[in-house]
Amino acid sequence: MSNNEAIKAVAKEVIEIESSAISHLKSLIDDEFSGAVQYIFNSSGRVIITGIGKSAIIATKIVATLNSTGTPSIFMHAADAIHGDLGTIQEDDVVICISKSGNTPEIKVLVPLIKNGKNKLIAITANRESFLGQQADFVLNAYVEKEACPNNLAPTTSTTAQLVIGDALSICLLSLKGFTSKDFARYHPGGALGKKLYLRVRDISSANMKPQVAPDTDVRKVIVEISEKMLGATAVIDNGKIVGVVTDGDIRRMLNKYDNINGLTAGDIMSKNPKSIQADAMAVDAMEVMEKHSISQLLVEDEGAYAGVIHLHNLIKEGII
Repeated sequence: MSNNEAIKAVAKEVIEIESSAISHLKSLIDDEFSGAVQYIFNSSGRVIITGIGKSAIIATKIVATLNSTGTPSIFMHAADAIHGDLGTIQEDDVVICISKSGNTPEIKVLVPLIKNGKNKLIAITANRESFLGQQADFVLNAYVEKEACPNNLAPTTSTTAQLVIGDALSICLLSLKGFTSKDFARYHPGGALGKKLYLRVRDISSANMKPQVAPDTDVRKVIVEISEKMLGATAVIDNGKIVGVVTDGDIRRMLNKYDNINGLTAGDIMSKNPKSIQADAMAVDAMEVMEKHSISQLLVEDEGAYAGVIHLHNLIKEGII
């Protein structure tokens, strides 16, 4: 077997082992899992997640997921906790401890300290009979048959299982809270995903110049208007209403059609009934209209009045595309 084939075979085996382990987790979701979810949901405190080694890394990701879906959470490293960081835990907080074996020295020291504080303890572990499993108020079973590592040593399948259990926990809480896309946008205002949920057409088009001409405007002035406003198009306005649009494409078609452009006006070359969008529409909706009709810009209307232009480049700049 060539190196290329060997690499692909190992990669496929790892994926097969881990996917089988994830599938098996479905059979481990029980009343303790739902009890833990409901307890967190009804709690007035935060979720403190702790672990050691690779489990600590998984803990930080679960914290991030919980925070982004409306459940306030904090990461506390198990080793740091027993050297001064135990004060992170407040009276009403719920503590989740992640450990495959449930018997590591740091966990054995930390768990009694958590229990002394009267905080509820939730374990994510592959060993229900471990010290952690026996001491926890709720056990979320993350059992895996073996690691993807050929020596069955490096945490691979086990950490994947922990991560999936954390995702399941987070999404169950999201569902109980009735967490919506608008809520999600409040927690992700700076990212592209958040912008798709809150950025409106007017937020973008208001920063652009507002090209417009009358139907009887000479085509030379139309070209100047398009060039100066740098949006590749201009609206054609008559009595305050949009009656057409002239784009760069219309100018090219005009030049191909006419040998002499003297006397031509915007009304002669404009595209009638142009595509437009309301200023209050979501920016992502503008993107969908542009994609559907294979166009690069949309005229913007606000309560029936011309309000500007939104360009494909605006959406790219904002990360909508």
